[in-house]
Order: sequence, then C-alpha cells, then structure tokens
Amino acid sequence: MARCRSYLRGLSICVTVLLMASGVVMIGVGFSSIDGNIPVAELFDQLSSSDGLLVLQVFGPVTVILSILGICAATLDAKRLLLVFSALIFVEFVAVMVVASPLVQVQAQMDSEVDEVFLNVTPLHRAERYIQTELNKLQNSDSCCGLRKFEDWENQFPASCLCTPPTSPPASDPSSRPGNSSSGGDCVMVGSDQHPPTPQVTDKTWVHSKPCGPILKSYLSFPIKLRIGIISAFATIAMAAIALCLALGLEKYWKKPPVESTVDDFNRVKYEPKPSLT
Repeated sequence: MARCRSYLRGLSICVTVLLMASGVVMIGVGFSSIDGNIPVAELFDQLSSSDGLLVLQVFGPVTVILSILGICAATLDAKRLLLVFSALIFVEFVAVMVVASPLVQVQAQMDSEVDEVFLNVTPLHRAERYIQTELNKLQNSDSCCGLRKFEDWENQFPASCLCTPPTSPPASDPSSRPGNSSSGGDCVMVGSDQHPPTPQVTDKTWVHSKPCGPILKSYLSFPIKLRIGIISAFATIAMAAIALCLALGLEKYWKKPPVESTVDDFNRVKYEPKPSLT
C-alpha cells in the first residue's frame, strides 16, 4: 500500500507539471502572431481570426499559477491543499469548456465565409493589384492557379499559372472547340478561342489545374485548429490531475486502516485496528 501511494504521489506531480507546461504553451500561442503568416491576408480582413486567443491569454497564466499550487501540495502531501487545487482546476476546466465551445462552430463556418470572399474577388484579372501580386507569389510557390478553379482568371492567365506540358500530349486536340480544356496530370490545356492571344496566353496554353483556394483555407484554419488542440490537451491533462489529486486528498476514505491479528485460547484469530500513535 505504501508503494502504491508513493507511485500515485509521483504520478500526480508529473501530471501537474504537464498541466503547467500546457499553461505555458497556452501563453505562448495566445500572444504569438501566427495569423500574420497567411498568404494574401488582405482578402480576409473582414474575417475574424482572433477567436480563441482571449481564452489562451487569460487561462494560460491561471493554469500556470494553479499548477504551481498543485505541485507544492503534492510534494508536501498537504491533503486540504490538494482538495483546494482539485476544486480550482475543476472550476477552470468548466470555464474553459464554456468559453471555448464556440470555436468548433467558428471552424465550421469558416469554409462558407471564405468561399463567399473568393466569389466576391473574381474575376481575378480585375482584382486589385496587390491581391494579384500576393496571389502570384502563392501560385509560384505552390503550383496552383486561381482560387476556386483556374477559370477565375477568365483566360487572362499570369505567368505564375503556366506549367510545363506533359511529355506525351493527348491524341486528340479538344482545344479546337471553344471553352474546352484537356487534362495532363497536374496541368490542363486551355484554348483561347473566346479571347484574343496575349503575351502569356497563346492559342494552346498549359496551366496548373490545382486551385489555390484549399491551400488558403488550410492556412486560415490552422490557427483555430491549433487552439482547439491546445484546449483539448489542457482538458485531458486537467481531468487526470483532478482525479489523481482527489485520490491523494481523500486517501483516508479509501485507504484500509492497519490491523493487527491476535489468537485467543480457543485458537481463533481476531483482527483489530492498530491503535493510533496520536
């Protein structure tokens, strides 16, 4: 029993240290500028990207302070302090779950709001110049073209959309028919029968078939997914810390009292609690 109690005490200290580490991570992510790395960020100025930041900024320091209290209580084996720590962490756990629950709904609404932004900015060749410049950088780095599809440029393709055609072109030439395109792996051949040739676009042009929209969506959703992941990790560690510290704090209710056995004159064994030294 003494060895089990020693293991339980050591485990509670380790879990409380993990809880403090999660609080430090919450502080770091809460005050960092991850959103500044989103390509073409000007497109999404009207979208709120700070959801969940306040949760991390407020509850991160609270978690660190309470974890220090819990480590001290477990190290000193202070029963009442362990119970106080468990109660405070439980209150914080409930508060975090209530405040952070809208993050899941925000993530679900993000796709529809971003699609509406993409629709409003097309056709891309008429978009503002700085948006075209930033989008060209993304198209060059990720080999994509357009936001929802390459037709967002309306055959006014910039050089960043062009790609190397496959070595073996298709047997038929569908570009002779207006508005048609031929796929070649990651590239697609487009015809400009409906538009006059430009220096970048001739009568047969290969462009990237992959749109840039999903890439931008992944950049936008990453901060929210990261905050949800950190809060989920905090919730898991907090529940484990509460359970372990409660087990230590309420030890007298589950620990079997020491007993001593005696044998009477009739060879009967009697078990009686050992008298307390106090």
